Amino acid sequence: MIKTPVCELLGIKYPIFQGGMAWIADGRLAASVSDAGGLGIIAAMNAGADYLKEQINIARRITDKPFGVNIMLMSPHADQISDIVIEEKIPVVVTGAGNPSKYMKKWIEAGIKIIPVVPSVSLAKMVERAGACAVIAEGGESGGHVGDLTTMSLVPQVCDAVNIPVIAAGGIADGRGVCASFMLGAQGVQLGTRFLVAKECSVHQTYKDKIIKASDISTIVTGKRLGHPVRSLKTPFSKDYYKAEYSDISNEELEAKAVGALRLAAVEGDEKRGCFLAGQIAGMVDKEQNAAEIIHEIFEEAELILNRVKALIK
Repeated sequence: MIKTPVCELLGIKYPIFQGGMAWIADGRLAASVSDAGGLGIIAAMNAGADYLKEQINIARRITDKPFGVNIMLMSPHADQISDIVIEEKIPVVVTGAGNPSKYMKKWIEAGIKIIPVVPSVSLAKMVERAGACAVIAEGGESGGHVGDLTTMSLVPQVCDAVNIPVIAAGGIADGRGVCASFMLGAQGVQLGTRFLVAKECSVHQTYKDKIIKASDISTIVTGKRLGHPVRSLKTPFSKDYYKAEYSDISNEELEAKAVGALRLAAVEGDEKRGCFLAGQIAGMVDKEQNAAEIIHEIFEEAELILNRVKALIK
């Protein structure tokens, strides 16, 4: 069995995280991943305290294994949510879309392990100094908000720059991705798109079907003009948004075009107006499986590959 220091650090069986995807990563999905031996993560997204407490309660009814909460730092409720994770005694907090330093002292005092998502070496070093126990180095191959660097170039540079464990994210779907991440210096992986089609994932079936039908060139990045690029599937919405981005439309109008688009995709399955976030590995996902089946398949494949590579070394 593949085990790394991250497993002991977090009390998990496999060094795999489920990404904190807004409108997708709810209590049921997070609990299913944790129950299967990974680290399930509930997305607090832009929701308030009541939603998060409800999802935490759902997760605790399903599993007694550790799970985390992803806090999007751009959320208008971030201050409130930063206190809720303390009140609820959440063991792990993952952060995204910003620098979590303003909250880290109180989280550390509460015994919470903090694992920020970082798109750059500079932010990785900053959060390490502030007390992060690990970082997630996420390359631009991932779905959702993306940075400029690829996983292949970002992960080894972050590994060289910090002395805490690094979790690789972006462009990972199977055992090959896990092995590649380890070769780059990572001690674990985070997957989002692959877990979108987990049977325990409550996302609209249309969303799952689009992932399964996707090819290697099915994603597009929009939002660069506004400074927060997003990777999603090519749909009428994303193609129209991409076209508008290079028109004379104002930034305010452009921003408004995306309001509610992710919910329309994830909750309503609206193929015309919805924004279906997905990573470049969507073309590698071809079936629905239970979360446990996904995790076991990935690590069985990784073990076979690592053993095969070991046999090649004389």
